[in-house]
Amino acid sequence: MEGNAPLHIIEPTLTGWAGHCHSFLASLCSAMGNASLELWVGRDAAFDFQAGKIQPYFIRSLRRFQAFFLYRRLLAQPGRIFIATATRTDLSILHLAARGVIPPGKVFLYFHWFRPSAKKRAFLLDLSNKQPNLVILGPTESAIEAFRQSGFRNVHIVPYPITPRQPAPQNSSFRHLIFAGIARQDKGITHIANLVEFLAKKNGDLPIVVQASADHRSRYDDQTAQDIRRMEAINYPPLQLIETALPQDEYLALFGGGICLQPYDPADFADRISGISLDALSAGSPLIVTSGTWSARIVERFGAGLAVSDLAAPSLLSAIRTILADWPAFQDRARRAGQTLQQEYGASQLADILTAP
Repeated sequence: MEGNAPLHIIEPTLTGWAGHCHSFLASLCSAMGNASLELWVGRDAAFDFQAGKIQPYFIRSLRRFQAFFLYRRLLAQPGRIFIATATRTDLSILHLAARGVIPPGKVFLYFHWFRPSAKKRAFLLDLSNKQPNLVILGPTESAIEAFRQSGFRNVHIVPYPITPRQPAPQNSSFRHLIFAGIARQDKGITHIANLVEFLAKKNGDLPIVVQASADHRSRYDDQTAQDIRRMEAINYPPLQLIETALPQDEYLALFGGGICLQPYDPADFADRISGISLDALSAGSPLIVTSGTWSARIVERFGAGLAVSDLAAPSLLSAIRTILADWPAFQDRARRAGQTLQQEYGASQLADILTAP
């Protein structure tokens, strides 16, 4: 990146600490050194980064129109554009906003996942001929293979930026079960509510913290709202239900001494990287995850938890008891996994690509 030309980071849904967006960009910004950064985020943004200038800009209902005019303006100015959570819509708007072919090294798009179809492949093939210089990035092969096959020339697997952490302490005591992040059906919040109900019926005493944050629109889907109300109505004193997004330090502190429950949908998360898995392991927190997911492969690689195919409450409780019966060993393997993943998923690789000459 030349001179003091800024890197414009686009993340329209980012307004606070909820979701993966905040930790993703905080990790990236911390790795960018003295680069000039401008972060174009939601109009209601209420946070700050040590590095980067916050530009509160996007209104959800007007986001596509705003993106067109912002992309047109930024494409005509010095500096680079990084779309941190890219979609096919961003590709369309970029092409419409551009006055001709976008030059090399100008626009970088990070696709967290991409589900190809015949229609999408035809769109990509056409766009690769019209805008061959777009730089396509993604955390896994499945996220970027459709772009490579469609003729885009600059396609790279780049690790998902992990939240930087000091090594987790050794031999800390078990504190609680933890379900962290935004509450959604694809993340298995119904299974968590079922587990709480099951524990209450068995007169259990396992502490469980459920961070059931709403999405970036401050909303729950109907079933998730019912699940949360059900947990509130259950008489289970060891339950701590948190319905707000937490500042990063408080969120990360949840994992210490915890067993992290991630009963995610195996179809939706077959190859989607979980920032929560990375954060949990960095804190030495063993995982209980769904078989057939990206997180399950991490668990199996390090022995840092258990992968289960049956997400019913008795099965989850059996997995919890297995980990508790050998807690020091599971925790140590989780801690070692976190140390390794801190190296493998450092944000420096993404920063290097975005700042390369």
